[in-house]
Amino acid sequence: MDRKQKQAEKARPYGLLKPTALGKIPGRFLLHQEALPHLPVPPLQQTLDRYLQMLQPIISEEELNHTQELVAEFRKPGGVGERLQKGLERRAKKTENWLSDWWLKTAYLEYRLPVVVHSSPGVVLPKQDFLDRQGQLRFAAKLIEGILDFKTMIDNETLPVEYMGGKPLCMNQYYQILSSCRIPGPKRDSIVNYAKGKKQSRHITVVHNFQFFELDVYNSDGSPLTTDQLFIQLEKIWNTSLQTNKEPIGILTTNHRNSWAKAYNNLLKDKTNKESVRTIEKSICTVCLDAPMPRVSEDIYKSRVAAQMLHGGGSRWNSGNRWFDKTLQFIIAEDGSCGLVYEHAPSEGPPIVALLDHIVEYTKKPELVRSPMIPLPMPRKLRFNITPEIKNDIEKAKQNLNIMVEDLDVKVMVFHQFGKTFPKSEKISPDAFIQLALQLAYYRMYGHACATYESASLRMFRLGRTDTIRSTSVDSLKFVQSMDDPDKSDQEKADLLRRATQAHREYTDMAIRGNAIDRHLLGLKLQAIEDLVSMPELFMDTAYAVAMHFNLSTSQVPAKTDCVMCFGPVVPDGYGVCYNPMDEHINFAISAFNSCAETNAARMAHYLEKALLDMRILLQSTPKSKL
Repeated sequence: MDRKQKQAEKARPYGLLKPTALGKIPGRFLLHQEALPHLPVPPLQQTLDRYLQMLQPIISEEELNHTQELVAEFRKPGGVGERLQKGLERRAKKTENWLSDWWLKTAYLEYRLPVVVHSSPGVVLPKQDFLDRQGQLRFAAKLIEGILDFKTMIDNETLPVEYMGGKPLCMNQYYQILSSCRIPGPKRDSIVNYAKGKKQSRHITVVHNFQFFELDVYNSDGSPLTTDQLFIQLEKIWNTSLQTNKEPIGILTTNHRNSWAKAYNNLLKDKTNKESVRTIEKSICTVCLDAPMPRVSEDIYKSRVAAQMLHGGGSRWNSGNRWFDKTLQFIIAEDGSCGLVYEHAPSEGPPIVALLDHIVEYTKKPELVRSPMIPLPMPRKLRFNITPEIKNDIEKAKQNLNIMVEDLDVKVMVFHQFGKTFPKSEKISPDAFIQLALQLAYYRMYGHACATYESASLRMFRLGRTDTIRSTSVDSLKFVQSMDDPDKSDQEKADLLRRATQAHREYTDMAIRGNAIDRHLLGLKLQAIEDLVSMPELFMDTAYAVAMHFNLSTSQVPAKTDCVMCFGPVVPDGYGVCYNPMDEHINFAISAFNSCAETNAARMAHYLEKALLDMRILLQSTPKSKL
């Protein structure tokens, strides 16, 4: 038995224990991580074959012929493809994960569009039943206590290891989401993390009426403050930030990254400002106490909350009540609407949702201890000196943000007719069923298929992030074309539906095992840049651009809580679709841009609903075939 296996044997028993049974287990996280396999570099020929297959449903025959020639050139023995592949394999040998650094830089830190709408996802939580400030602050206090409870598991390394299909998953993202923050840079941003080391964060940032406060959340003996204590501290914050005429300094974080980097350097020239910004960056997370939203009818309420979570509603509403570079921001409004927004660079949705599920469960617990009322120090208000230049930066950021707010079209749809129980009863993967319904909706709207992105988790591997499930396949296209074809029998259609969901399931399994094509192709492209060789024709081809233009950018983010995650489209003429399939209903959040005449979130929601219902009728009217 080699060293790694020994470590794995040692590490395994902890996975079975419930965290309550454990004290601190220093080093457990490291042992677990070291036992995880490295992300493989897929075989070159396999990726190239699958690339051509993936292009079939989305490009013309003529374009495909041209791309086949480029692929043939690229895959020649001793050719450029092999050279780049060898470079990637060398990189994989000497790094913990050949992809993770590259991905962090290209997908997030070097991406220059604002994080608001374009990168940071929001989560809409069920509406809380409080209706006043008292209820808002009590809920916020309980929520903070829940965050600290989760943080204890992270600090003590007692977080139960997650499994997927019996395989342990990388837990690294959990260690990146608290006490971290993104820092703008002129060409590339960076991330700071204060969770480790001697000087661990002991405070959170609270924002109210655009004013920031440092709230210490631990007693001098290291124990976390209780709900009662936190409530008293939040009341103090509330009462000392009643003026609503303050400059919304946080709005600067909504700007284009290069503009924000300039404004950031400018802001930090002043010693007081620098100290205030550092305090925000070092905090465990941010809690935003929002003003109530404008009242709207019940049917659009959830969609309005989704917009609030994504961007805050604009400079007149709550957008200044944020620091969008902060990894985690919990948002609680006076009218009971709540949720969060997170900066995407350190983590995917599932760890965020696991934290959220934990907190939501925690807020339901009755309070056990009445805390002794030791007088607590006044939370410190963070001061900012606003020069005319900074005021000008704020004005520009406001204008740009308000344009973005006007442009975002977001629709939350709760599909009540059935949930994941139905596809399961038909022995179909619920995710594949929903993805196929999206394909059908899109095809009915536009008369053709499009490049579709669904994120797949690579957490079976050390430091794994995501790869792409390509939901548009030869099989999905055959099904959607047949669905409204009067010459096809219901049985034929149902067989094609099952075949397409099966193909999706197979692609998903391939992706989570590190054998999808998107990150591999990206790796080959980045390897070419690193080797300073001329960019291979394959990556300059129109077909590659079409394949990377995701008109449908989608993600399944399942949660125990009846919530839904939401994010903006990744292309100007596309949709962002996120969904949480519950047993008897499905929560969808669909986004589009108003500036694109061809896309409309409500129309997509309508077509999606019809597609889901038509697919159910089809399956119910036909016997299961012997596929």
